[in-house]
Amino acid sequence: MMLLINFLLAAPVFPQDLTTTVLGIPAELKENANSVIRNQEVSVEIKSISQMVIKTLKTITVFNEYGIRNIDAVEYFDQTTTIKNIEAIVYDSLGKELKKIKRKDFSDYSVAGDASDVSDTRVLKLNYTPTEYPFTIVYQSEVQTSNTAFIPTWYPIDDYFESVQRSVFKISYPSHLGFKYKEMDFGDKKIVKHETTNSLQYSIENLVAEKHEEYAPSKPVHVLFGLDKFMLEGVEGSAKSWKEFGLWMNEKLLKESTELPLETQNRIKTLVANETDPLKKAAIVYRFVQNKTRYVSIQLGIGGWKPMPAKNVDRLGYGDCKALSNYTKALLDVVGVPSYYTVIYGGERRDILEDFVSMQGNHAVLSLPYKNKMIFLECTSQTQAFGFEGDFTDDRVALLIKPEGGELVRTNKYIDKDNAQVTNGKIVIHEDGSMKMEAQISYTGIQYDTMTRFELLPLKETKDHYKERWSYVNNLTIDDLRFVNDKENVKFNETIKISVPEFVKKTGADKMLLLNVLNQNYKTPQRYRNRKKQFEIDKGYYDEDIIDIELPQSEKVIAKPENVNLETKFGTYSTEILFLEANKIQYKRKLLIKKGLYSVEEYEEFRKFREQIAKNDNSKLVLQSNK
Repeated sequence: MMLLINFLLAAPVFPQDLTTTVLGIPAELKENANSVIRNQEVSVEIKSISQMVIKTLKTITVFNEYGIRNIDAVEYFDQTTTIKNIEAIVYDSLGKELKKIKRKDFSDYSVAGDASDVSDTRVLKLNYTPTEYPFTIVYQSEVQTSNTAFIPTWYPIDDYFESVQRSVFKISYPSHLGFKYKEMDFGDKKIVKHETTNSLQYSIENLVAEKHEEYAPSKPVHVLFGLDKFMLEGVEGSAKSWKEFGLWMNEKLLKESTELPLETQNRIKTLVANETDPLKKAAIVYRFVQNKTRYVSIQLGIGGWKPMPAKNVDRLGYGDCKALSNYTKALLDVVGVPSYYTVIYGGERRDILEDFVSMQGNHAVLSLPYKNKMIFLECTSQTQAFGFEGDFTDDRVALLIKPEGGELVRTNKYIDKDNAQVTNGKIVIHEDGSMKMEAQISYTGIQYDTMTRFELLPLKETKDHYKERWSYVNNLTIDDLRFVNDKENVKFNETIKISVPEFVKKTGADKMLLLNVLNQNYKTPQRYRNRKKQFEIDKGYYDEDIIDIELPQSEKVIAKPENVNLETKFGTYSTEILFLEANKIQYKRKLLIKKGLYSVEEYEEFRKFREQIAKNDNSKLVLQSNK
């Protein structure tokens, strides 16, 4: 009996709340999980048009180093947002308290990352280095803000390899402010919703972790919230319709910000004096802005949304996307070319939502109406061709801010063959098996956009990148590399010379010669036994290669790959080998990949298509000596 008593006394006493121990996690939530959200409660209370309180309670168990990023114990603050409370407690796997973390233990730093950022926003973030896995963190915060333009979005799950045991989002609001919400990508998720006249609650339980699948479109479950009447940095706003929202932006954020010094006005008039076509005038103005200004991110109070006055940009020579777009617009006004300040999502392709009027977008560009179409100008780039958008802003819904109100438009698309890489090259094989190659490569569309960054990089960095890109060719040396950015025709031209010793590989009495030197697609999509999601080819493109190969007189071709012609719904691929003369061969290759959204059932067919491309791109000629 005494032994039993001693054992019971020595055994750990588990806490009442099983959310701080791994014992309370169902087995199915542990599978494929780097972390599990045990309990998350977010409460948003909109007290008035200028007062909102956000309370967060989050309990998360972390199984490994990859799950640490899901802790998300972070809050932002500035002159209009105050962190009233922030703290955390860390527990071991059995629920024993390891550490209390108070406000003073959180890292406090500015969101301005480098010299090109200017911001008054700061962040408090928990940076915890664990001594053991698994561990559990209980995190709590309370934030108060006078801005009601941006209400937190509910994301019950926001990462792969993370399970959710319970997540609840509550929001209350005065009914006269015009509260609204939009549910996105619920699918078959079992979400419980409870709504009253001035409150709304969502909850979900036992969401199992999902693995990442290649080419899967990113569509997380979430709910957006907004108000028809809101406050932004002390400025009252209205968002009942996009037209009304655009009027508000024009009157409160843009109006009276386009004044320019008389000297600058006269200078820009002189520059365009010999032009009558508005598009050519706009191109001259655009180049003037590129040569005079540089991009600096500015996020100071209302300046995070209101452009810096054009006269200040003119004097300082810098600005953020809002300021530079507004400055370009001011210059165009001077020479009589109409344009519109435009709000857009830059980066990941995302639309301004037509049926949910609210503060949306993270970027500003300038729109130029011309002959029944719209030209979009990226005013932050010092190198981009006039009228070229690139994949940062192409093919998405944007909001034009006109004097008469807001108007939604879709930006231009670069589809499939628009995004071309065309290579013409010559390879000379020497008697010792070494090779020299010279190639001219031209890029258009999104492939143009990808290449323009190289003209600004140091040559060594560019060469290192190319060597990694062509890592399948051993001991490759780049002898010469030249770029020409043809902005008039929106084409990037490249001339490259390379050499490779021992390029021809001996295999017994025969020798092997690689045909595709510069443009191999050697990676194949991952195979899935039971894929869950449909897949998306986000960007289509077209490659065409014509390579002349000159062999030594002492070598003859004894075997070559068969010509290939593949046609699928995802694209086409073909190769052809022509004998021009006794020792001269021409290798032709064409690859078209089509943008599109495809079903789960079609994925394996796509994977096999890419697998065949990878196999054929590694094809070789077999040579034999004439001696």
